[in-house]
Amino acid sequence: MISMEFLANIHPKVVHFPLAFLMLYPVIEFLALVTKKEFYSKAANLFLFIGTLGALLAVFTGNQAFSVIKNWRKEDLEIFYSHQTFANITMWFFTGLLALRIYLYIKKKINQKTMLILFLLSLIGCYFVYQTGSLGGKLADVRNNELSSSSRLRLSSTVK
Repeated sequence: MISMEFLANIHPKVVHFPLAFLMLYPVIEFLALVTKKEFYSKAANLFLFIGTLGALLAVFTGNQAFSVIKNWRKEDLEIFYSHQTFANITMWFFTGLLALRIYLYIKKKINQKTMLILFLLSLIGCYFVYQTGSLGGKLADVRNNELSSSSRLRLSSTVK
């Protein structure tokens, strides 16, 4: 069975995959809109699908990381809760967008108008990805500073 610590430790590594796929998704959606090529439309589906799955994994591992860390300061908790909120918004937003895109694809209703709407929605999603990543970066900085200062404390106590 996979331990909570393992899932918590892979969170910083996992988050970059959905970030990359979800931030590139609008570019590919735009290419599909402009070139009208089926290849880009299918690639947009794939990028959105992989990015959404990655976002689900990132949220799951992030929740595990939160539960493993015990010594949260109040100001760090506030950053975490904002990060968690944006992460959940991002995950559900792109899940909904994926469901919409699959529905339109199955019903053969993907045309210039719906592609424009999908593109504009994807830009809104990028805002959520950015906010999530920005807050996550702040959390990583806080945790890294705490870890390095505790290492310095241990080193200074062993040097005496």
